[in-house]
Amino acid sequence: MKTIVVKWSIGIALGAAAGFLYWYYIGCTSGGCAITSSPVNSTLYGGLMGGLLLNTFESKKQSKETEKR
Repeated sequence: MKTIVVKWSIGIALGAAAGFLYWYYIGCTSGGCAITSSPVNSTLYGGLMGGLLLNTFESKKQSKETEKR
């Protein structure tokens, strides 16, 4: 259980940082882009995607635990 929380936290933190950096360096300045025109939207979206992406990878220990159930 603890590893799941840590994995989500790391994924969200990395994704949020990547989302903010994307807005800062590449973001849409015209305001026509729904996600990249605002630093808040870009950071939240990046955090969501980072959390989901990092949790698609399953460790061997977790897969063995789920097979036992």
